[in-house]
Amino acid sequence: MQKMKNTEELIKEVGREVVMLLIEKNKAYGDTANNPPQIFSQLSPKEGILARIDDKLSRIKTLGYDQDKSEDTLKDLIGYLILLKVQIKKEQLNKKQK
Repeated sequence: MQKMKNTEELIKEVGREVVMLLIEKNKAYGDTANNPPQIFSQLSPKEGILARIDDKLSRIKTLGYDQDKSEDTLKDLIGYLILLKVQIKKEQLNKKQK
């Protein structure tokens, strides 16, 4: 019988899943969240990420949260929140370098 994982182990497991998803998507699509190509949209990186977060929250608001069907949306939302934090950190570092 498998031992029940404690909260700390589960936090690490879920965190790794989301980080690996972000890295995979970043490799597949390029760094478009934090360095958008601005082909059609002229949003800043931060505003673009906020728009994507709004889209995910809107999906949950409209469709509701279903544990089985909403897993990808939830992972995406967590991922975009991490990307937002990354973008804020990048902007702070850029200000310090100027």
